[in-house]
Amino acid sequence: MFKYILALALIQVTHDSAPCLATEQVAFKTPRSHIIDVQDSVSQRTYPLFIKLPRSYRVNEQNKYPVIYLTDAWYAFQIVSGATRFPMNFGKMEESIIAGISYSKGSHGSSNRERDYTPSHDKNWRMLTGQAREHMDFIEKDVFSYIEKNYRADPFDRTFVGNSFGGLFGTYILLNNPSMFKNYVLGSPSYWWDQRMIFDLESKVPNKKSTIAANVFIAVGELETKKNGHNDMVKDAIEFHSRLLAWNQPRLKTKLMIIPEASHETAFPTTAIQGLYWLYKK
Repeated sequence: MFKYILALALIQVTHDSAPCLATEQVAFKTPRSHIIDVQDSVSQRTYPLFIKLPRSYRVNEQNKYPVIYLTDAWYAFQIVSGATRFPMNFGKMEESIIAGISYSKGSHGSSNRERDYTPSHDKNWRMLTGQAREHMDFIEKDVFSYIEKNYRADPFDRTFVGNSFGGLFGTYILLNNPSMFKNYVLGSPSYWWDQRMIFDLESKVPNKKSTIAANVFIAVGELETKKNGHNDMVKDAIEFHSRLLAWNQPRLKTKLMIIPEASHETAFPTTAIQGLYWLYKK
């Protein structure tokens, strides 16, 4: 009798444990996603691209899709993929290809960001800075070329999404090469960089204002008033948005969002989904 009870107990333990063991052995993978490498044809650096295809991509073989380009892929790709899954899959938001541009191989994330996303050289920083133009050229020449050659991507519907230094980088593109993207989602942009040089740059490119056609979404957490103890990122975002409005361009559509109770560490997920929903909602 004792042996019979013991056997039943062992069967029950094995049955209860099996699903747990199976779950632990299977790594999570974002559906319909993969990673490829693209080389910068000038610097020869190699950048992994995180790519996710829409759910209808394999079925609707004639469709071309907008492409959402992300900076900081290791951080942003998971957030944007997860946040857009429901609205895209259930027809509340236009389906898009998501392409996250990661850091160059062999570089540390922070040093890569300071090098590629900043528009000016600041000698007060220990790491290399000021290569935003080179990184912009890499995206335009090499990344766009790869994506639009290998996927059914709409070359007239590209969206930029960047946060912090990524938001600064996106603003630099907007001011220097605005037609590179149709849409810009600029999260918590670091307009404090190099004594707020982005505002000087804005004042010196009047020729861009007369031809610009873009949708620009700027968001910042309401608690981002004193970044690093002295930078008021909320005030800077409001000022830059006001400057865009002052251009008075009929083909320039803008929106500013101050996210309640959000800090620099927590604002981006809201920035991403609200900005993309503003752009692609049905």
